[in-house]
Amino acid sequence: MCGRFQLSVKGKEISERFNTEVFDEIHKPSFNCAPTQMLPVITDSNPHKISLLHWGLVPSWTKDMRVGNKNFNCRAETINEKPSFREAFRRQRCLIPANGFYEWKTGTVKQAYRFHLKNEALFALAGIWDSWQKPDGSFLHSFCIITTEANPLMAPIHQRMPVILPREIETRWVYSTDSKQLLEFLKPYPSDEMVCYPVSTRVNSVMNDDENLVKPVEIAGELF
Repeated sequence: MCGRFQLSVKGKEISERFNTEVFDEIHKPSFNCAPTQMLPVITDSNPHKISLLHWGLVPSWTKDMRVGNKNFNCRAETINEKPSFREAFRRQRCLIPANGFYEWKTGTVKQAYRFHLKNEALFALAGIWDSWQKPDGSFLHSFCIITTEANPLMAPIHQRMPVILPREIETRWVYSTDSKQLLEFLKPYPSDEMVCYPVSTRVNSVMNDDENLVKPVEIAGELF
């Protein structure tokens, strides 16, 4: 799964990396992006301008927007089958910019870990999005992050991980109409291109959002 991620860079870096327009008054860097927040997303309908979408997919046909509270992730293995996700998968895909994400290892203490690319570069998480009309006639645009089985780096921490798209297939993810090809993109990212280390449990609270969240912490006398 993926319940928190990091997008702590300025809008200019997002703009240059993804060739999309980003306004600083819209994008606020965050070390602790969480479900229900409005977050920067690059959609297939407006790829050259960043959009702010609600994290937690609310399908267009639902009568209750609260379903979005549990739809912050969707499984790659069933995305083409589940009613909440299949139409968005076929028609409305998106890129979620990030420069890190968090996962928790369950044990005596629930320990948080940060995962990122070795060069600390920005990357794109694979997502889908939808629009739901509110009772007042306005629209809520929302998204969710697609997950797949964990790679060997992630597996000791959690059995699932978000789909990180290789840079060379990001455009195809957004625009392809070949469902079979799209499903082939939804696989674990190579472990040897990633790094992980334990971080402070302060990341557990969405009230905390500062650079100290990504600093390594010691576990059992070792510093990762």
